[in-house]
Amino acid sequence: MTQEQIENLPIDIHSNKLLDWLISRRHCEKQWQKAALVIREKINNAIQDMPAVEEITQLLTGTYINYFHCIKIVELLRETEAGTKNIFGSYSSQRMKDWQEVVKLYEKDGIYLAEAADMLMKNVKYEIPSLKQQIKKCNQTQADCARKEVDYGKTAAEMKEQFLISCRQLGIKGERIKKELVSLLGELPQHYSEMLQDIAKLADVQVFYLEFVTYTLGNNVSSATLDRLPMLKYIMAHGNTTTYEWRTGKKPSRIDEPVINVEEDESVTISTSDQIDFEGTSQINFDSSEEVDFGIELETGAENIDFGIEDAADAEGIDFDAADQITFDITLEDESGTLTLDTKESNEGLATGTDAFLIMDNASTRNLFLDDLYELQVFLSQRLLEMSSEANVLAMSQFERAPLCIQSQTTEQLQHYLAAVDGIILQLTSGKMQHLFLIKSSPRYVDRLAESLKQKCWQADKMIQSQKLMVRKQKESRREQEALEPKLALIHKRTKELQQQIQGEISKKYKNRPVNLVGEINII
Repeated sequence: MTQEQIENLPIDIHSNKLLDWLISRRHCEKQWQKAALVIREKINNAIQDMPAVEEITQLLTGTYINYFHCIKIVELLRETEAGTKNIFGSYSSQRMKDWQEVVKLYEKDGIYLAEAADMLMKNVKYEIPSLKQQIKKCNQTQADCARKEVDYGKTAAEMKEQFLISCRQLGIKGERIKKELVSLLGELPQHYSEMLQDIAKLADVQVFYLEFVTYTLGNNVSSATLDRLPMLKYIMAHGNTTTYEWRTGKKPSRIDEPVINVEEDESVTISTSDQIDFEGTSQINFDSSEEVDFGIELETGAENIDFGIEDAADAEGIDFDAADQITFDITLEDESGTLTLDTKESNEGLATGTDAFLIMDNASTRNLFLDDLYELQVFLSQRLLEMSSEANVLAMSQFERAPLCIQSQTTEQLQHYLAAVDGIILQLTSGKMQHLFLIKSSPRYVDRLAESLKQKCWQADKMIQSQKLMVRKQKESRREQEALEPKLALIHKRTKELQQQIQGEISKKYKNRPVNLVGEINII
């Protein structure tokens, strides 16, 4: 290898080891930081008095001033301070003297190389990676916020639609929920009227069932057997009377039915935002006929009703049978004369509490009626199965001596009977009727049902507010990213310039041999 080839061999220096390389080759002192602090102080003083030149302003903006900036400032000052140059070639301008002094201090002991190398290493190892990480975090935040914005929008639309579906199923608008729920009780008489018309059509079914039971049991028929379907018989004969009349056989002289007092409740509204795009919500399909879970367990028995008794022990020792034997004579005297009130006589025929409820309103009597309907339903289903089986001919032979109403029944007729019974059961056990029954019997249920409906509104509002928050976070993150990207571009540009300047200065010290900084500097 010739001398010329040796002189042209490139010098490769790892960017992370640049400062150590310069110190080991004695291009700068190991304690260069102390001298650099003095230079920094002089630069800060010199900056305070600078001419209004655009090139100098741009040079001093957005980066840390180093030796190479000072060289350019001195060159620019030679033009602006040309009038202060004397015949000996020196300048009388204090600005020029200050910056020339800074350049000389930098060149002493190679401080400028040490500081430039340290600055380059910090940019490569810390500044640029930090800015890139911040921008990456902004991008991730925007993506997460955009995803959550859509999710919150869909959830809000779902909760709102569930609220509206629940209100439609209950038959209320959803504005004054408690009052609207209590007002639904006005629909019960119409429901009962329609139901009684359907019950009246079960007369033939009842006769068929009782004749069938009497015939099949023969001489073993008891009075209890003949008294099947007692509640159905009563309703068909007397209608939907009060529980008091069913229990005593007498019509009440006065009915004191419990009144549901509903406190004034706030109107319920679901906030909307015209500025929010519910992306993807149009694809959600809500079937208004589907059953909605209100999150409330239905109280189907009287045992679940709180009658306001704190302690059952308080009732011990009280003889309720003797209550009718107590008579209080109350005499009221006024200008019109004397009035005597006998509490025994006034309480006779008074229907209070659950006795004041209609049979359909009272959970206990309603369950008795349902038991009769279920008994008919099972009987008709079993009878249809027997008539449609292969042993139908043998079965028919067993009923040759049966009453005409049994022999004349066909499969089609039994199916018609079964459909009628199923229809009444369905009316009594439908979701809306169950809610109406509980509203009638339990004021606390009204509060819980109203609270469950309001909860859907509150959740929808919460989702809408969360969606708005995601929109704000997206905008903030986007603004932060827009502010960081120019900084990254500028520091990247200045770092590449500094790399070229350092390589040039080191090359001068080795007879202009090529110098390459390698490592992380090349992948930023």
